[in-house]
Amino acid sequence: MLYVGTAGFSYSDWREVFYPESVKPQDYLRFYSEHFPCVELNFTYYRQPSPENMRSMTFKVPDDFRFTVKAHKTMTHEIGSQKELEHEFETFKQGVWPMYESGKLGCILFQFPWSFKPSNSNLEYVLSLKKRVPYAQAVVEFRNALWANDQIYHSLEREGIGFCCVDEPDLKGLFPRVSVVTSEIGYLRFHGRNKEKWFNHKEAWERYDYLYTDDELQSWVPDIEKMAQTSKDMYVIFNNCHRGQAGLNAKRMQELLMLPFE
Repeated sequence: MLYVGTAGFSYSDWREVFYPESVKPQDYLRFYSEHFPCVELNFTYYRQPSPENMRSMTFKVPDDFRFTVKAHKTMTHEIGSQKELEHEFETFKQGVWPMYESGKLGCILFQFPWSFKPSNSNLEYVLSLKKRVPYAQAVVEFRNALWANDQIYHSLEREGIGFCCVDEPDLKGLFPRVSVVTSEIGYLRFHGRNKEKWFNHKEAWERYDYLYTDDELQSWVPDIEKMAQTSKDMYVIFNNCHRGQAGLNAKRMQELLMLPFE
């Protein structure tokens, strides 16, 4: 299956760009699921998911809809002691469990910061993720270009851990554009190509303030189709969410891929 969607769905500045004025915020997810077959949940990075909230979300979407869930920051950015880590993973598991039981949990995305660089201990931690989330597929995203080598990809493949490809600015030290699949899950995130604001911004959203051109999207189509052929499920997620740009680009990508969504 090839899924195209966005990173998050509940944004006030999407009103009149993606959501009609008549759609109430509590109905955003239901409306969203009429246009896309998946969504990446990012709020779970900032706060641990609650079982009640995750269960409620599964009732608002069709049976074949999929959620990918971003790991909490204590699992990627603010890693504590082993005891603290075990507690955070267990809390996260309890939160997403209803989504897993519904059959609508696609995978868990572990997005590591640029400061997370290759080392024996860091690689060991990355390769342990499948054991830490045995109830779901684990996918990792690296920001630092030092992780970009075949040895890392082969290590992930041996452990059955997915790799997240990225489209982001051509800046020294950032991960390059590659098309790699290391597990049953193929994953690609579009962050935008805003070079000027990537490292120089006051608000986080400025980094992702970018609208892709048709040519930029079209250049990815052959790679996406190839990745989809070598994976069980392929997720294409747009994270350029400011002012509804992710929704616009995701809809256009569905058209370019000739997928049967509006």
